Amino acid sequence: MRTILIIGAGKSTAYLVQYLLQKSEAEQLRVILADKNSAFAEKLINQHPNGQAIAFDVFNEEQRHKQIKNADIVVSMLPARFHIEVAKDCLKFGKNMVTASYVSDEMQALHKEVEAKGLLFLNEMGVDPGIDHMSAMAVIDRIKANGGEMILFESFTGGLVAPESDNNLWNYKFTWNPRNVVTAGQGGAAKFLQEGKFKYIPYHRLFRRTEFLEVDGYGRFEAYANRDSLKYQSIYGLDAIHTLYRGTIRRVGFGKAWQIFIMLGMTDDSYTIEDSEHMSYRDFINSFLPYSHSDSVELKLRHQLKIDQDDIIWEKLEELDLFNPNKKVELKNATPAQILQKILMDSWTLKQEDKDMIVMYHKFGYELNGKKHQIDATMVCKGDNQTYTAMAKTVGLPIAIGAIKVLNNEFNLKGVQIPIKKVIYKPILKELEDFDIIFKEKEVKYLGYNILNA
Repeated sequence: MRTILIIGAGKSTAYLVQYLLQKSEAEQLRVILADKNSAFAEKLINQHPNGQAIAFDVFNEEQRHKQIKNADIVVSMLPARFHIEVAKDCLKFGKNMVTASYVSDEMQALHKEVEAKGLLFLNEMGVDPGIDHMSAMAVIDRIKANGGEMILFESFTGGLVAPESDNNLWNYKFTWNPRNVVTAGQGGAAKFLQEGKFKYIPYHRLFRRTEFLEVDGYGRFEAYANRDSLKYQSIYGLDAIHTLYRGTIRRVGFGKAWQIFIMLGMTDDSYTIEDSEHMSYRDFINSFLPYSHSDSVELKLRHQLKIDQDDIIWEKLEELDLFNPNKKVELKNATPAQILQKILMDSWTLKQEDKDMIVMYHKFGYELNGKKHQIDATMVCKGDNQTYTAMAKTVGLPIAIGAIKVLNNEFNLKGVQIPIKKVIYKPILKELEDFDIIFKEKEVKYLGYNILNA
């Protein structure tokens, strides 16, 4: 039996574990799921004879060394900042490694050592990053092979609530780390390329400059720009591209309402609120508004941000119970972003029967024989329930498929890698189709770049 060590049993792990356990007999696998919460790990292993759940502390060096040393391959499902410690141990003990996270500078710095040891550290194997890379490169490589020259590439991904579980005015529920949703877009202006010109969107305007998308059968969406759309320009081989834009998908109207939180300062994570644990939700809102001896919190907020009483945005704010004087924050020394996250989790946490949805949309503009063409490719994937989500499916399955192929030496690659090479993306995309993760392509009229102010 060959041992696959999975470190971390978070929300994106369910399908990963399920797939590996289903393959365990044919592939002679022993699956060890290690997590601080051993009870949740045991639930996912579900007494499978080839699985084992263990309590695991990633900061316990002795335990970490022992488990990694005894594994044949390591899958790190930890928060991104913890991958590097696991990676160093994998390097020390000569173990291949797979993660879903972006390649950090620290991880990239290990490339030569990993390569010299004949190891493969395969990163960015989730959905975004991951499936977005693989599906994009499959079309880009095909266009180039046919003699086309890429002139436009736009890519969008969103973790959303499925239509049948969409029962709030925001048309949104948390399908991954809520903190990342609350703080999205902070830390610098979003940058992208439009018709050969560098463009920038500062944080305070990010959610008000959106591009509209239509997905057949699912209606209209909006997308706001990712922080750095140019990160993969050279990696994708798009050095001569005229337009390059990557964004995050939401339902239309989300950005305009979210802008209220930004304008008030409620997404700020840089300072703490005094006496936050004793505040009510109403107190929290009021702390960002000017004092008045006569006007209510509601009236001050509407006047401050010029929101009409019959505006749908006002209904969205009321739906979150923001003005409730009886609900307490109960978080000590909390930042505004932490308090906002708690408030939103009251309304936006998936219920057991809820289904989520991943939507991915690529636009490929290219020139061939003097004519401009465009291919649009879309993928929609729905989850089953609160545990077996579309997010867990699209993150976990490519990792699982990739891990077995690394274990079987099918890629013949070394060093720190991401899935942009055909030897990786072709077989994985093919197998993902068996799980209804399928991209639908259509030829459309080339329109160029059409970002709009929503």
